Amino acid sequence: MTEWLNVGKIVNTHGVRGEVRVISRTDFPEERYAVGSKLYLFKDDQPISLTVASHRKHKQFDLLTFEGYPNINDVVQMKEGILKVKEDQGGQLAEEEFYYRDIIGLEVYTEEGEFLGKIKEILSPGANDVWVVQTAGGGKDLLLPYIEQVVKQVDLAEGKVTVHLLEGLRD
Repeated sequence: MTEWLNVGKIVNTHGVRGEVRVISRTDFPEERYAVGSKLYLFKDDQPISLTVASHRKHKQFDLLTFEGYPNINDVVQMKEGILKVKEDQGGQLAEEEFYYRDIIGLEVYTEEGEFLGKIKEILSPGANDVWVVQTAGGGKDLLLPYIEQVVKQVDLAEGKVTVHLLEGLRD
């Protein structure tokens, strides 16, 4: 069975020449949206294979056209569709880099072994990612910057992250 990686969601069309607006969910937009890249549209039952014909950025959107879909009438039915790639197209990551899907759900512990909660989401506000931890007690979420001073070890096999809590991170 093929595993799929979510690349983005087509939220609308743009103009009359077959461009679609995509809200990206990929760490590699320049690779995923390169001319000639294969993407798969999931909207109904069967995925549709698409080849990227052009890509450009506009505000917070990625604007794409696909080979064989030259005008708005060809792409209007793609709205609300999800673009994906096969897992084997995922690319190789450097050491200490992870896919979001690998991090979300991991348990978080302090260096002293105290269970803090589970990572429920990752924010990308700018300089570094912020891991949102749903705390064990059900209180306020804990926001952990993904920096070496805080995140000491990520063990995907064990499903856990070890962190050093800096002054002020907890409250």
